Amino acid sequence: MKNEYLSSLMQRVIQRNQGEKEFHQAVREVLESLEPVVEKHPEYIKKGVLECIVEPERIIKFRVPWVDDNGNVQVNRGFRVQFSSSIGPYKGGLRFHPSVYEGIIKFLGFEQIFKNSLTGLPIGGGKGGSDFDPKGKSDMEVMRFCQSFMSELAKHIGSYTDIPAGDIGVGSREIGYLFGQYKRVTNKFTGVITGKSIEYGGSLARREATGFGLCYFTDAMLRDNGESFRNKTVVISGSGNVAIYAAKKTRHLGGKVVALSDSDGYIYDKNGIDLKLVKQIKEAERKRIKTYISVHPDAEYHENCKGIWQIKCDIALPCATENELDKNDAETLISNGCIAVAEGANMPSTPEAIQVFLENNILFGPAKAANAGGVATSALEMSQNSIRDAWDFETVDAKLKEIMENIYKNSSAAAEEYGMKGNLVAGANIAGFLKVANAMMEQGVV
Repeated sequence: MKNEYLSSLMQRVIQRNQGEKEFHQAVREVLESLEPVVEKHPEYIKKGVLECIVEPERIIKFRVPWVDDNGNVQVNRGFRVQFSSSIGPYKGGLRFHPSVYEGIIKFLGFEQIFKNSLTGLPIGGGKGGSDFDPKGKSDMEVMRFCQSFMSELAKHIGSYTDIPAGDIGVGSREIGYLFGQYKRVTNKFTGVITGKSIEYGGSLARREATGFGLCYFTDAMLRDNGESFRNKTVVISGSGNVAIYAAKKTRHLGGKVVALSDSDGYIYDKNGIDLKLVKQIKEAERKRIKTYISVHPDAEYHENCKGIWQIKCDIALPCATENELDKNDAETLISNGCIAVAEGANMPSTPEAIQVFLENNILFGPAKAANAGGVATSALEMSQNSIRDAWDFETVDAKLKEIMENIYKNSSAAAEEYGMKGNLVAGANIAGFLKVANAMMEQGVV
């Protein structure tokens, strides 16, 4: 970083958060984008806004004891990082995965500040989770874990304080157990958790929201540059909710998805992925993606999910996990004719990969902008809960589309205003930051 203050701040972040490489990466990306902003608005430095914004307002860390089906006591760690409440109550998902530790949660919570700001809705940034792995656990084990987790978390959340949602490892099953325990220990039926089932206050289009929103953002980016999804070959990593519904919307917009993956490997189907089968495998049967070729033997299965980026495509949508797409992958995509990349997962491209995309004028939609559809629809669920109403699918979907198109427009405009036209990484960071920073200034830097 050329700016002396920002460079010094970055060093302090590294020193105070040692070993948290994902958090360092997220902060560095934002601070680098803000160099022209602080030069134009030195008041953000003078008032300590940046010093505050890189430090969580509150970190909650707790043990989660639970009993497995063999009667043995297991202990996991639980986390909730309440990062910023300047523009609204904390909002962000819960992740249950063995890789979860404080640094991962801080990285996700920091990203959530700007993502939530970009939606234009009154929600602050937070994130939480546990190193518990629901994979391979029985429903009763998952229930007992969720009940123990929520027994502690319930003390720190509320519909006007902090509203969790789902993330990796936290689907409708886990949300149901968590909400049930919250209701049990508080004696309150409120919209404190989003991603709920329709039967008890959930929103239509929430399951589809992140994947659909990713495509709405990508479509806006493509159309603004004289392109579209029509007749394009698309590769999507992952096979969870985001990937499945990004594939569905891609097809609606005229594209053809030829590959999906999970942590074991990837499938390639030159005829176009059979989404009905994938949903059956991943949502109903909870099996590995390799099962696909038992029904479609003409498709290919390859071990090692990273190989998916070697497939020739026009559009790449990384929807699996952080740092899954590196510099070599980016160079391969470009050499194979890829024109656009948009992130459905959180920070799935390494900084080196992003630099390659930007230097080669590839249309690139960063996660905090492109995958904001999930949290946007969560906020719409909060609105419906607050007014004791339920909107139809078309109403929610239309609002989602409008939000995602506005995120693209605002990110693009911010990039151009600060001399980085076409750089949506910088544009999203700047547009998201300005709203939060101005709120902090007006509230006395909080």
